[in-house]
Amino acid sequence: MAERDTRILADLIATKAEAQPDLDVVTFEGGGKFEDEIRTYAELWRNGNWVAAELIERGMAPGDRFATMMRNHAEFVDIMVGASISACVYVPIDPRTRGAKLAYTLNNSECKGIICADYCLDQVVEIQAQLPNLEWVLVMASEDGPGQTLMAEAVGAADLACVYARPEVSVNSRLSGPSDPLQILYTSGTTGDPKGVVFRNGRFGGLGSIFPFEAGDRPYTGLSLTHGNAQMLTLGSSLAMSMRCIISRRFTKSRLWDITRQYGATVFNLLGGMTAAVYAEPEQDNDGDNPVRFVISAGMPATIWEKFEQRFSVDIFEFYGAIEGGLAFKPIGVGPIGSFGKAPKGLEMWIVDEEGRECAPGVMGEIISRPIKGPAPAVEYFKNTEASTKKTEGGWLRSGDIGHADEDGWLFFDYRKGGGLRHNGDFVNPGFVEQAIAEHPDVDDVFVYGVPPASGAPGEKDVVAAVVAVDGASLEPQSVFAICRRELEANFVPSYLQVLAEIPKTASEKPQERFLLDAFGPDAPNVHSEQLG
Repeated sequence: MAERDTRILADLIATKAEAQPDLDVVTFEGGGKFEDEIRTYAELWRNGNWVAAELIERGMAPGDRFATMMRNHAEFVDIMVGASISACVYVPIDPRTRGAKLAYTLNNSECKGIICADYCLDQVVEIQAQLPNLEWVLVMASEDGPGQTLMAEAVGAADLACVYARPEVSVNSRLSGPSDPLQILYTSGTTGDPKGVVFRNGRFGGLGSIFPFEAGDRPYTGLSLTHGNAQMLTLGSSLAMSMRCIISRRFTKSRLWDITRQYGATVFNLLGGMTAAVYAEPEQDNDGDNPVRFVISAGMPATIWEKFEQRFSVDIFEFYGAIEGGLAFKPIGVGPIGSFGKAPKGLEMWIVDEEGRECAPGVMGEIISRPIKGPAPAVEYFKNTEASTKKTEGGWLRSGDIGHADEDGWLFFDYRKGGGLRHNGDFVNPGFVEQAIAEHPDVDDVFVYGVPPASGAPGEKDVVAAVVAVDGASLEPQSVFAICRRELEANFVPSYLQVLAEIPKTASEKPQERFLLDAFGPDAPNVHSEQLG
């Protein structure tokens, strides 16, 4: 038998299944509605072999691609392991995706098959005629789906349960090595068609060593496993380090702290605006009574950083990174509030201007990085050579993010390139505006973005605050403007308030600005301007 490489998911699970077969390494909590779904290492290995056998029987060759489309379920992890054993490539797709974007993702990745939950099947059927590469569909029945009623409408559809009904099987790994692709993760496509990042087998299990995990830690996430953060940070670290993680089917800010108490979760991760949403929840007497040691954050607003730590009795471990690469972090209690830290040993990260020259402290520029001893590793966007080449042009990984450094080299994120918000000559920090509005007792969620200005001034934007009211509340728009006037500089006060039932978001809980822009109109009935007396 070939020597195992535990950087590879299949080899990692095989090794753990021998050493700790009965450890309940992953628990999918049922949210009080359904029974918990639990997987031990032994079950993951057995089920992964079942999935691998099924893929091979369906004619999937090494490197062939298939899609997974479901919320967070235990079967998702079985499928990941099966893909690694069989050397097939899975393409995780946000289960809310439909229409042209779903067709584009499936066609661009040339998926031959789809494994989806029953509640996603209508989205597949809707576009099936547009999928020339699709040969098969496996459907997973779920407690929160419509059952199998739509299955007959999908050509070639079969029940995923048949995979789990077969006798136990041992499949010989078809991987040639850690450089074989494991999955293709698509970007959210906020500025154009999504790009598929080819993610190699050898990168799966190594992220945990970056974070201050301890023996006995129980990581938790409600982020989607279709996103790299949940996959690599929570799941990958837990599988590699034998930590018993807990995963919700979807993110819930209202139940977050109750989940940590019920399962003894000691760490969880948040992205961007999720932190402000959690902080905006009504204060409870037991906010600080929880088992969480620290929160892994990517984008904790400086305005609430310390207040978040004090209210919930946690520490913040801030980090910066992307699925393509590039990493920096701010250890707990070190460095200035608001910074995402510094690059780790062996990596250098700089802020540069449009000519590639290093910016002076305090001056904004693009965040770029590379290993100290050589050029940045190549990034492969599937079937997009031009974007792949441009991403590491000149030997540097080009993030597309704008940031700055202080006098001591601590790094700060400012905005996404092309997404700056400038109003009346000032750069508006959306985080400050969101924090002020989140203090309103009738606001449940808020996202700030920009629209072309009524003035027509080049490079300028009018500020829009998209808000969602607390259930049962009647939101009075002028009271929101009043808070902004009291808490913010004049140019930070939104030009418009867009009242919505829900803010559209990606699988990583990132607001989808393009949908808000499509729905925005200054004269729309749900859009309000400040009434100055």
